[in-house]
Amino acid sequence: MCDCGCNTCETKQPLMMINESLAPKQILSEGLKYHMDNNKPLTEHLYRAGSTNYFNLFAEARSLYSRGILDITNTDDLALLKETNLGHFGILNDKKVPLDFPIELEESLNEAKKKKKNTKKLNKPMRDSSGGKAYKVYVKDPKTGNIKTVRFGSGGLKAKINNKKARDAFAARHKCSTKNDKTKASYWSCRLPRYAKLLGLKSSFSGFW
Repeated sequence: MCDCGCNTCETKQPLMMINESLAPKQILSEGLKYHMDNNKPLTEHLYRAGSTNYFNLFAEARSLYSRGILDITNTDDLALLKETNLGHFGILNDKKVPLDFPIELEESLNEAKKKKKNTKKLNKPMRDSSGGKAYKVYVKDPKTGNIKTVRFGSGGLKAKINNKKARDAFAARHKCSTKNDKTKASYWSCRLPRYAKLLGLKSSFSGFW
């Protein structure tokens, strides 16, 4: 009902009111006071979405509303305060992330997935029969700074790492004492016994072949 009684003009209902019998208006932050004084919904905030002030605004409004200090009539604002946790934070992969804030949360998830995908243990040989080889190892190429996959070892022959005569012959034939480039298969083939445990091989010898 409008003040003049004509029922044709519109009156603007207060979107936000504070119960001053419970708390004085002075407890409101500058941002929340702005919304009350200008009768603006929280959804028309002045802050950049995702900023500290943005999250603090919704956290403050929810806290006061839940305690009965703040009365809110705007349906969109009520939905945000009652049905979401906007303004609060959680922990995802040891990182603090905002709750119910899709853009930031999606970025955090993508970042976590990318980090997990790119996490490779360097210089740790492992079994892998791809490419016709028995093993593979991830190394960092000093020339490019990129991670490189090095495949080595015969996929069809059994390593004779416990046979001294075979080891000596292999080392001499491949000049193992001169192999110092980790980006080359020969480096890892020459040091196969050293990584026997990682590869599921039985050996007490830890030097070259």
